Amino acid sequence: MKVLFDTNVILDVLLDREPFSEPAAQLMSKVEESEIQGFLCATTITTIHYLISRILGRNAAKKHIKSLLSLFEISPVTRTVLENALVNQFNDFEDSVLHESAVHSGAKYIVTRDTNDFKSSKIPVFEPIQFINIMKNL
Repeated sequence: MKVLFDTNVILDVLLDREPFSEPAAQLMSKVEESEIQGFLCATTITTIHYLISRILGRNAAKKHIKSLLSLFEISPVTRTVLENALVNQFNDFEDSVLHESAVHSGAKYIVTRDTNDFKSSKIPVFEPIQFINIMKNL
C-alpha cells in the first residue's frame, strides 16, 4: 500500500521527539520491511535537510537524507502539482503541495501529525498511531 509521510512524522523519528517518535518509528520499520510502500514529497527532503543541518550539522543531514532516499520513494513536485495545490481549499500551501504530490504519486493514505490541516484531502489522512491500528485490521 502506498503511503505518503508528512515531514513532521519523519522529523519525529530523526530528532527522537517524544512521545511522537515511537509510532512514527514503527511505521518507518514497516517501510523497511516492505509492508508499506513509503513516499516522501520532494519538498520534505529539502525541508528535512535544512532543519537537520541547523540542529545536528551538515554531515548528519547528509547521512539522514541518504538513508531516507534509500528507504522511501520520492513523490515529485511538478508544475501540475503546484498548480493544483494553488486551487485547493487548504489553508497552508505547503500542505496543499504535499497533498497534491501524494495524489500525483497514487498514494492511498497520508500519515501526518497535523490531520486538521488536511480536512480538504481527497485521500484518507491519519496520525501515525491511527494508521498503525488501521494496518492491524487490514
